[in-house]
Amino acid sequence: MPRRTTTTKATKATTTTKAQTKRPARRPGGKKMKAYPSFAAYCADQTAFHRRLIKALRRFVATTAPALTESVKWGNGCWLAGKTPIAYVYADTDHLQFGFLRGLLQGNGQYVRHVKLRRPADLDRAAFTALLQQALG
Repeated sequence: MPRRTTTTKATKATTTTKAQTKRPARRPGGKKMKAYPSFAAYCADQTAFHRRLIKALRRFVATTAPALTESVKWGNGCWLAGKTPIAYVYADTDHLQFGFLRGLLQGNGQYVRHVKLRRPADLDRAAFTALLQQALG
C-alpha cells in the first residue's frame, strides 16, 4: 500500500504517494551525491589539491564571464546563466574536470564534455575563454 502524505496550506492542498516522491540523485555505482548549500561549501569540502585548482577556475570564470552565477548542481560546483547550467567543476581523484554542457570536448556523455586539469598551469586562458564563450552560445 503506497504511503500517502497530505499537506494543506491556506488555499492549496496537495497529496503525494511514495511513488511520486523524488529520490536523492546518485552517482554511477549507486553512491549518493553529496548536497551542498553553496559553491563555497562545495569548495571547502574538497582536498587542498582540488581547492587550489577550483580557486583558479573561480577566478577565471569571474573575470571571463562575470554574468554567470555560482551554484551547486548534481553535487558539483556549477556556473549558471540565469537558471541554465553552463559549466561545472568535478573533483576526481587525481584531477579536476572543468566541463561544459555544450561544445565538443573530452568525454562520452551525451550532453556534457570536459577538460581535465591537474595543475593551475593547465588552465590555458585563451583556450578556456573560447570554450566558455562557445558554451554561452
